[in-house]
Amino acid sequence: MRNRFPTLSLSSYGAGWPANRRIAIVALVLAVLLTIAAAVAWLSGSGNAHRDPTTAGPAAAHSPSSSEAPGPRPEAGSGSVAKPPQISEPVAYAQAAARMLWSYDTRDTSRDQQLAGMRAWMTAEPKYADWASVSGQVPDPVLWSRMADQDQRATAHVTEGHYPGAFKQALAEDPSAITEAYIYVVTVNGTQQIAWKKGGGGAEERAVTLAVQCRPGHDCTLAAIAPSVTQ
Repeated sequence: MRNRFPTLSLSSYGAGWPANRRIAIVALVLAVLLTIAAAVAWLSGSGNAHRDPTTAGPAAAHSPSSSEAPGPRPEAGSGSVAKPPQISEPVAYAQAAARMLWSYDTRDTSRDQQLAGMRAWMTAEPKYADWASVSGQVPDPVLWSRMADQDQRATAHVTEGHYPGAFKQALAEDPSAITEAYIYVVTVNGTQQIAWKKGGGGAEERAVTLAVQCRPGHDCTLAAIAPSVTQ
């Protein structure tokens, strides 16, 4: 079903990691996981998993299973944005983060509140926090306003989360390498259900690859969103 109105597809609106942030992520995190050549190839993937944000496909069949720091806090509160859970397991936290990224309600949440709510999930370590990759998922103010005019909202269902094969292989080859940043790469799959005025709506499959920081003895936090999905 084609959505007549713009949709907030938080896996599709990403501006991608900036060049300097990609270098930092490779040097500080992904170089831990892969050889430099493999890491660069992974980060510069085609991003074919990104979908057209103006469409909503049929419901999928489920199988169980910055250097740029945040700016001044905008409007108080975070509206309907879920608060980060107290979870110390990377896959579970990534699944919760993906559910948050794919959910929104323009009826009771402003764009500033959406950003404030998302920012609460971020790591407090500027060296690893790529806020631009997360904030870039939110549509610009004009588009958000158009969505609000139609009472647009979305809920998410996460089907599974897992470590990509390259990440698992790299950890197996050098288990101690992750102990500098404790950042884990997790891919999450699920479905986003979108609705708007007069009974309109649709659903489509979603997938996102996240960088999640889980230091021992601390709750996990979100570090970055990858520019393309790695399974």
